[in-house]
Amino acid sequence: MLRIGLVGVGFMGRMHANVYGSLEKANLVACTSKHQESRDKFASEFGLTAYDSMEEMITKENLDAVDICLPTFLHREFTVRALEAGVHVICEKPMALTTEDADAMIATAQTTGKSLMIGHCIRFWPEYAALKNLVDGGTLGRLLSLNLTRFGAFPTWSAENWLADPEKAGGGVLDMHIHDTDFAHYLLGTPETQTSWGSIDQRGASHVFTTMTYGQTIVHLEGGWNLPSSAPFKHAFRAVFERGLAMMDAGPLTIYEDGKEPVVPEFTKMSAAGGGNISDLGGYFHELDYFVDCLTSGRPFQTVTPESSRASLATTLEEIRQVFDKQAQAAQSLRQ
Repeated sequence: MLRIGLVGVGFMGRMHANVYGSLEKANLVACTSKHQESRDKFASEFGLTAYDSMEEMITKENLDAVDICLPTFLHREFTVRALEAGVHVICEKPMALTTEDADAMIATAQTTGKSLMIGHCIRFWPEYAALKNLVDGGTLGRLLSLNLTRFGAFPTWSAENWLADPEKAGGGVLDMHIHDTDFAHYLLGTPETQTSWGSIDQRGASHVFTTMTYGQTIVHLEGGWNLPSSAPFKHAFRAVFERGLAMMDAGPLTIYEDGKEPVVPEFTKMSAAGGGNISDLGGYFHELDYFVDCLTSGRPFQTVTPESSRASLATTLEEIRQVFDKQAQAAQSLRQ
């Protein structure tokens, strides 16, 4: 039974704490946060011991691993500290704000011999995992095109509104859209070409439209959080194959083939509590179950590795760079 401590007790920390109660091979025993009132309330609710610092929690609880659910700008610092303290780490996405920070996290994991996994939950979400199986298995032939969509209103539930600070979160493209950039990487690898356009506001790169090419396969992505506060959250995909279509948009995943009735796969749903746009814990459950299973069995991570997370971060940062460059070019043209 793995002994796990939670670092951060906000929205994502709550999602993860709910999952640990359903895992057979892990026991969430403690938590830490700089916000004492929230930390103590959270600890009482989940039956945990609260600590002032991560290092104290690791030492006194003899932990095997920590789950880092902190703002993005703190990922490198706390991941490195935890690995150097001798425990395994799962850290929420995005991996970091820069590839240099990601490299430092990877290097520390290699030096200490401890495992590091980044929480790219969409790789584990049942509908997206089913699409991965279709692509890899070739059931419907070659993938011709893929549309990935994820957008909504700006999330207002972050502690001290840290998501609104581009120096801490990197904007909607890095925080939200990276889910789909990462999934494109998971399906097809690093794109041969990518071109991005988008919008910028006081929170950073807020919305992006990207086209990627993989040989004859075209991937189009749209994502961000610059919609009005009353706008609904939406995530969707449409994958066109040589002999069929897999689509999840305003309804369940449905698979279409000529001459056959549409097929709607069934997935077990796990209800979530805690606000935000999450109503199903399924992806988080499979993600954390995978993390725990790999550690307890001694298997290396394959579904998501630190190196693949670093690659997704690099591609997303390139999207952001292109958005800023095109906006600057447009502004320059207007001044001329």
